[in-house]
Parts: sequence; C-alpha cells; structure tokens
Amino acid sequence: MKRLHSILAVLALASAANAQIGQPNIHDPSTLAECDGKWYTFGTGGGGIISDDGWSWHSGAERPGGGAAPDMIKIGDRYLCIYGATGGGLGGGHAGRILTMWNKTLDPKSPDFKWTEAVEVCFSDGMEDQDAIDPGVLLDPTTGRLWVSYGTYFGTIRLIELDPTTGFRKAGNKEKDIAIDCEATDLIYRNGWYYLLGTHGTCCDGVNSTYNIVVGRSKSVEGPYIDNVGRDMYHGGGKMVVAAGDRKTGAGHFGRTIIDEGVEVASFHWEADFDQGGSSVLAVHPLLWKNDWPVAGEKFKGGTFEIESERRGYALELAVDFVRMNVARRGGFGGFGRPQQNAEPPKPVENQTLEQVKGTWPEGDIAVRCGDYMFRPHQRWTITPVNEAGGYLSAPYFKIVIEGTDRALTATANKELTTTPSFSGADEQLWRIEQCTDGTFRIMPKRIPGEEDINKRFVLYSIADSTPTLAEWDFNSDNSKWNFRAH
Repeated sequence: MKRLHSILAVLALASAANAQIGQPNIHDPSTLAECDGKWYTFGTGGGGIISDDGWSWHSGAERPGGGAAPDMIKIGDRYLCIYGATGGGLGGGHAGRILTMWNKTLDPKSPDFKWTEAVEVCFSDGMEDQDAIDPGVLLDPTTGRLWVSYGTYFGTIRLIELDPTTGFRKAGNKEKDIAIDCEATDLIYRNGWYYLLGTHGTCCDGVNSTYNIVVGRSKSVEGPYIDNVGRDMYHGGGKMVVAAGDRKTGAGHFGRTIIDEGVEVASFHWEADFDQGGSSVLAVHPLLWKNDWPVAGEKFKGGTFEIESERRGYALELAVDFVRMNVARRGGFGGFGRPQQNAEPPKPVENQTLEQVKGTWPEGDIAVRCGDYMFRPHQRWTITPVNEAGGYLSAPYFKIVIEGTDRALTATANKELTTTPSFSGADEQLWRIEQCTDGTFRIMPKRIPGEEDINKRFVLYSIADSTPTLAEWDFNSDNSKWNFRAH
C-alpha cells in the first residue's frame, strides 16, 4: 500500500465496504480463504467480506488490529493472519510493524472464534530504506517452511522466515532483500518454481491509479527472482500478470487459490471500477499458466458460440437430421473447373436460419452429440448468466440454449445430456463454466437430478468423438475440456 494521503482515506474505504451489503468492496484483499463452505477475504482498515458461494459478497468478516494489507493462510486446522500495523506512509511515516495471530475459525458467529494475541515478527524504524507493511505468506509445499515477503516502494522488498507452528519469527533468521520498485507482494510455488508477485505503479488515487501486478521466478525461495527477459526484480524487473481492463484499473494485492487440478483463480483488488463509481472492489479471475508463467484470464461473460470439444475439435450439437443448403456451385465442371469468363462477382451465401430447419426438429427433448461444425442453427449455443441463481468463485451460473430458442442444455439423472424444450431455471439446467490453467474450459451442471449436493465432480465430457456425456473431471484428459468459438 503506497503513499496514502491520510489514515482517513483508508478508514473511509473500510467504512464503504461495511456499508455496502452484497457488494465486493474491499482494498488490499488477503488471499481467499475457505472456512466451512464459505469464502473470506480481509482488507485494509480491519474487517473484510464473506461469500456463501464465491460469487456474491457481503460484509461481516472480523479481525482485530486494523492496519493494512493482511494476508491469510490455513495451516493444519488453524488460520494464520499476518498484517501491517503501521507503515506505508500511514499517518505520515514509515515506522512499521508486521504481526501474526491465529484463529480456529473465520466465522465470527462460531463459539470457537477467538483471535490469539498478535505477535510482532518484524519492524521498520522509519529511518532505514525499508517499510514493514504489505506481507504475503507462503507455506512451501516441498519443505514445510513458512516464508513472508513484505515491503513497499519505500526501499526494498524483504523475505523472512516464520515458524509454521507458532507464527513467530524463526530463531536466528535474518531478513533478505529480494526486490525493489514494487509492493504488496505475494509468494507462490508451482512446478519447481517460486514466484514473487509484486504490485507496480501508483495506488490510492481511484481512477488515476496505475497499479498493475508483475512477476519474477526463481528455483530458490530466496531468489534471485528473474522475469521473462532476464531482468532481476532486485533491479526493477517484472513480467506483467494483470493490467487494467474492462473499465477497471489499478490491479493490486495478488492471491492464488487452487480450486481443483488445472482450475485456479487469481484474486486481487481493482483500485477503481468505473461502473461502480470508481470504488475499490474485489476481483476474482481465472489464473492461466503459459510456459510456466502466470497470467490472469478474462472473466467469462457468455455470448453465442460453437462449443468445441478439445478432444477432436467437433462441435456440440442437437442430434437432429442434417438439412442441406440448396446453393448452386460456381465454376465449370461441377464447380471444380476454371471460373467462367465475364461472370458476375460472387454473392455471399447466407447462413442457414433457424426458421428454415426448426420444423424438422422433434418437439420434446432432443439428445446432443458432437459433429463437424458447419455454421448450422443446431450447433449454435447462446450462453447467458443467471445472476439470481448464485455462483462459484469468479462467476454466476449460466444457462445454455440453442440460439434463438429457449431449448436448454440439461443434465439427466443417469449423468447424460439432453436438451429440453424450455429453460425452467432448474439446477440441472444451470452450468458452471471455468477457464482452466491451459486456457480451455470445463463445463459442469450445478446439480445432478436426484442428488442432494451441489455437483463438484461431473463435467461435460466427450467420451468418444461424437458422444458427449457427463463424467468425472480429469485435467489430464482432453475429453474433459471445451472451447468457445465465436464464429
């Protein structure tokens, strides 16, 4: 968090978040944490927001200590919170303290909800070229060691080690400088690489904020962290991960959440959402990996598409008779010869229309299959968010219908697929659509008919080239993956 005009600005942001029930207003969000089926994130100024489903957020999360830019991690059966008590120019100075505390639960209504006394793990004296604020925490999955990066533009980004059992500073640990020219850092590990995500640019100026998130990587948690063109983050390097877009600017305070194998999201804040009056809001985007580099994907919004199987490249379609288009071929010798002399310029061939073919379709349920894409009405699907149906991390549920109709893709009780003549809003007609780390998508019904729980296992699956069904998610199989083509 950088160059705040005053502590009052921070408190105003926190108050706005508390006042806007049902809105994801937050600044400097911690990495998302799940507790008893709900999602939590905590921000600057104290408190935070909660979501029952990952899509709709409301105020109510609690943490003492105020201060700025917390991070959260679950270790065993407890949650460790780390935050900056001062610093970052808060109150006009750079004398800062970073503290840790524990809780058994994040639910403030639980009888087990009680934060332990906060413990200082590092500080800055306001005179040195360093700023103890904006901590990001990593529990190394390869060693079990607990690391924290912290700091702002006022000097260096530093690395320290904590005891994962107590949350105290590791005895004898000495801080190490690992980066400059960024703040609000986070550490993650993947496929043998350690990544340092840093927030670059200016913050806390609403629609004029230039915050963006950059990254370097290293084979050692202690660095050096090098970007995609060989620049060391200790000398100002960094590859872009999230920049402004979609009328939102000021991406900062990165967090990574693994939902499933091959399905991850990045959380952060936008300093200003132009469509929300310039408010600072939580963002949750698909997290993609390209050549072992992280990049935030675009949120899926719907539209009209060919739904294409990654397995073969065939298109999801209604199982109806193929209706030929009566278009004469041009040229001699059956259309294969040389063009005719002095012929009129060719006229575009119009796409086959729904009106031309829908009379040949059955009136009741129609099965689905996969086939060569031919721009036909039975292959074009309109996907629309159903905002009142809840959601999951990053998106609401969607309905999927044949373009120009209300005929809806529907899951069946025996884990097959059909289309019903109309969309009723039933759970088996609501679809969860998530972009995978390789850029493809998985598509899964909200619920299998007859099953009590929300579906988190079965996805649209190409069991053969022309045979779609529902089967368990397998990131290592192209049968599980689909693409959306806007032809």
